[in-house]
Amino acid sequence: MQAQIIPATDPNAIPHALDVIRNGGLVAFPTDTVYGLAAQVFDPVSAARLYVAKGRSSNKAIAVLMSSAQELELVTETPSPKIQRVAEHFFPGPITLVVPKHPNIPRVVSSLPTVGVRIPDHPVALALLRAAGPLAVTSANRSGRDNAMTAEDVLEQLNHRIHLILDGGRSPGGVPSTVVDCMTDPPTILRQGPISLNDLMEVWNSPE
Repeated sequence: MQAQIIPATDPNAIPHALDVIRNGGLVAFPTDTVYGLAAQVFDPVSAARLYVAKGRSSNKAIAVLMSSAQELELVTETPSPKIQRVAEHFFPGPITLVVPKHPNIPRVVSSLPTVGVRIPDHPVALALLRAAGPLAVTSANRSGRDNAMTAEDVLEQLNHRIHLILDGGRSPGGVPSTVVDCMTDPPTILRQGPISLNDLMEVWNSPE
């Protein structure tokens, strides 16, 4: 299997990517940090292919990317008003929220009772996510290798392992997202990123 590369600006790029994903394939695309690799989130067979392609340990959870905060209800059961408020304020952007996992999310995506959710601030990523709905997404590189910042980087590491690469130019890179454990009140910062604890708490504690 030779990975196909098509420009993200091609009018057929998103429809083709959607067709690949719906048929169980893997699609790489640019995000606001690095290139990501996506599969169907609610299909365990498709999601398991992410681990095989990357050579990744199956005990590491995979994040779920969405296109809007309203999709939270698809990945977590009855999100609290505080979680919903934080999502609506900071999404899309450099923040990942660890929330209770919806029972429809397969164990292969996360063996934990939680799942990390994010909305990337990148036009190509958002276009794909709007078309496909929530996706299981991990970085588009072999485990232990450098992150892929371009379509060529993805091809060099994952050719013959994935189906399609949307070439959206170089990803911006920069500081990884702030990871927030929303299972506690107040929430806990698991990884510091561009959004500070003070920024987070201001929204978390704001009047409903």
